[in-house]
Amino acid sequence: MAMGGRNDNRGIMAEINVTPLVDVMLVLLVIFMVTAPMMQQGVQVNLPKADTKAMTPAEETVVVSVDKNGKIYINKDEVPAGDLRERLTTLFASRSKKEIFLKADAGVPYGEVVKTMADIKGAGIERLGMVTEPAQK
Repeated sequence: MAMGGRNDNRGIMAEINVTPLVDVMLVLLVIFMVTAPMMQQGVQVNLPKADTKAMTPAEETVVVSVDKNGKIYINKDEVPAGDLRERLTTLFASRSKKEIFLKADAGVPYGEVVKTMADIKGAGIERLGMVTEPAQK
C-alpha cells in the first residue's frame, strides 16, 4: 500500500479540499444573518415609543413613512398625499399577502397619521403594522 495518494490501479487521484470553502460559506452565512434584520427600508423618522409585541415582516416588506413635515413615502420614494391609495392599490394588486408597515414621526399630528392609515386600509391592505421604538421601562 503506497502513501501519497497513489492507487495501484489508477495512478494519481486528485481530490478537492472543500474545508476552506465550507469555512468561508459559514462566515458569509453568519454575516448575512446578522445584517439582514438591519436592512429595513424607509425614510429615517423619529419614532414614538410603545410597549407592544412585534410583527414578523413578510419577505418583501413595504414601509410607508410620514416624516415630520408630513411628506409621505413608500419605501424611499416620495408620494403625493392624494396618490397614496392609488399607488398602494397598484403595488399590492398582484400580491397575495397584503401587509404593510407604517412609520410616522412622533411630531406628526395624529390626524395626519389616521388619514394615512385610512388610505392604506382603503387600498385593500389587510395587515397594518405600526413601527415604534421600544418603550424604556
